[in-house]
Amino acid sequence: MSLNNIYFILVRPQMGENIGSVARAIKNFNIKYLRIVNPSCSWPNQKAIATSVGAKDVLKLAKIYNSVEKSIGDLDVIFASSSRIRKVNKKIISVTNLKTKIKKGRKIGILFGPEASGLSNDEINCADYLVKIPSNKKFSSLNLSHSAIIICFELFKNFSKKTSGYKTGYKSLVAKKLEVNNFLNFIIKGLDKKGFLQPDHKRKSMIRNINNIFHRINLSEQEIRILLGIFSTLNEFNRKS
Repeated sequence: MSLNNIYFILVRPQMGENIGSVARAIKNFNIKYLRIVNPSCSWPNQKAIATSVGAKDVLKLAKIYNSVEKSIGDLDVIFASSSRIRKVNKKIISVTNLKTKIKKGRKIGILFGPEASGLSNDEINCADYLVKIPSNKKFSSLNLSHSAIIICFELFKNFSKKTSGYKTGYKSLVAKKLEVNNFLNFIIKGLDKKGFLQPDHKRKSMIRNINNIFHRINLSEQEIRILLGIFSTLNEFNRKS
């Protein structure tokens, strides 16, 4: 399944800001196509452009339709997002099960209704499935762009060809055990001078605990140098005071 076959369709959206936020959301997850049916706000819309941030290209490519029927005419399977259970003869699925209803090569439309009221029953009749986002039963209404981004994430997670692998930009290597041990010897000598490792019968267990702390946390070479600098500075400060 390709994300290039996914079309997000906003039906009678009321606010340009929400249209822009949806454009940004779908681009975040590599979905390109936005369709708008009878927007209540003026179009093109400057507030939508401002809110879209880096997704102005999605708005530029967005197509405007004067009916839901026309907006889905070239698509194969339609899902309608709804926070309410409707008295319509439609199969209701959770957004987490969306992938099970999508087949390879099919063009998919996701319908979203206006912010205040959602899709009408007549508009839902155009859909094959109703999609529910699990949420607080006493407060289930989500912002339009929030609903869109949750569905985007589910689609991206299941149908993106790229696997998620991340590497840190941190450059310093993990400190060798010799470096850690040299640092620990430096600390223990300092603690002995200050009489911290007392009484004598507890000295070994205290040193063991100190060793466990610093060997467990995988310090980098840079972090070892910083800690040496900190303790050296504290020693100098204590000598002067």
